[in-house]
Amino acid sequence: MIKNSKIKEFQPILEILLSSLGAFLIHNLAFFFLGYTTIENTFQYSLFQVYLFFLISSISIVLILIQVRKRDLNSVGNGFLLLTLIKIGIAFLFASPIVSSNNKFKEIERMDFFIVFAIFLIIETIVTIRILNIKQGN
Repeated sequence: MIKNSKIKEFQPILEILLSSLGAFLIHNLAFFFLGYTTIENTFQYSLFQVYLFFLISSISIVLILIQVRKRDLNSVGNGFLLLTLIKIGIAFLFASPIVSSNNKFKEIERMDFFIVFAIFLIIETIVTIRILNIKQGN
């Protein structure tokens, strides 16, 4: 029973890992079919680096939210908003070299970065909603 509840407690992490892996594979396939694999070498950050940054930040946010939920269920939403705001600030700093880049493919790179940002924001929002919907007794 304890082992099962621990697995269920950290199920959101597994959901993030699987959905981000799926998104990464689809994104790589899109790059391949659009012929962007050669221009990715000119990007400030590779697709892998961008996904890794957002994966680490999303897992960190969800782990913190799991701990917040244990203390006070009513604070999960506020915690999510605060942590997401911090992530946006860090992502802005992370993206500033892309915005100021002179790379002729900077529009593709910028769009790519913010698409990944949106994907992970959607994943985090869905996972947070599931964390909020877990019955208090479990």
